Amino acid sequence: MRCRVVSLTILSVSMIGFSVVRAQTPQAAVNYFEHGYDKVGKRDLDGAIEDYTRAIIISSRLAPAGLKSSFASDANWNNVTVVDPFTSSAYNNRGVAHFYKGEFDEAISDFNRAIKIRPALPQPYLNRGAALRAKGDLKGALADINRAISLKNDLAEAYTNRGSIKQDLGDFDGAIADFDQSLKFKPDLADTYSSRGWAFIDLKKFDLAMKDFERAIKLDDKLAWGYQGRGVVFLGRGDTAHAIADFTRTIELEPNLARAYFNRGLALLLEGKDDQAQADFDKCLALRPALKREVEERAKLARELRAQRD
Repeated sequence: MRCRVVSLTILSVSMIGFSVVRAQTPQAAVNYFEHGYDKVGKRDLDGAIEDYTRAIIISSRLAPAGLKSSFASDANWNNVTVVDPFTSSAYNNRGVAHFYKGEFDEAISDFNRAIKIRPALPQPYLNRGAALRAKGDLKGALADINRAISLKNDLAEAYTNRGSIKQDLGDFDGAIADFDQSLKFKPDLADTYSSRGWAFIDLKKFDLAMKDFERAIKLDDKLAWGYQGRGVVFLGRGDTAHAIADFTRTIELEPNLARAYFNRGLALLLEGKDDQAQADFDKCLALRPALKREVEERAKLARELRAQRD
């Protein structure tokens, strides 16, 4: 049931700083960079990738062979003669766009290039760690996130991501400590409250979990995992009406989230709405067939609980 929220950092021109965006960076590159930044926010990821690629071409000083393919392969990296450090940020942001598309290998390749240009920039390590985690390489992810923290020890998103990895590893107390640290630096991170709420669920501290989910939803009323978590707490309390409402909201925000259908199905089953429950279980299994055994076992328990109550 753990939340799989991950935080990535995309750099704006103001975050890069004038020491990097200086006279050697052509204005056209800056313009494409800003367009890409806006498009990531609007989830026009293909458009963002195109704009960042143009920014990379313009801001890089390449020999003709490299310019022609715009770093299409690692071999072309050797054609670079002078690279504006601004290019590192463009690679970082293009990597984020690839990540959001689920193109983790392409994202890692871009983060690698960002690090090669500016090895002291913490954000590409943070983001590469997120991509490695998505690929199941928790050890590599943890190493990258620790590196990001060593470069910038107040990088809130890094503590959030490290906490999530500790959740993956079953270290829930360690996860909560990292989430606490993240919120110390950025007290308005809805994702972090949601992630800490899921860690509290793992520790069966449901009242604390509820407070965190409430806070997360207040900060971001479109955070699906916040509603999902709050729904789980409501369901555990036997408040099926509020649980169903929260799972329904989760589905509205993330219609492909299999466990939201699973959880709503359980709540509907407890209310005696068997046909609606089965429809949700069917949808859950269409999205994630691997959950079949768990759905069958939990549905059986829900029916037994309902029979005892009746």
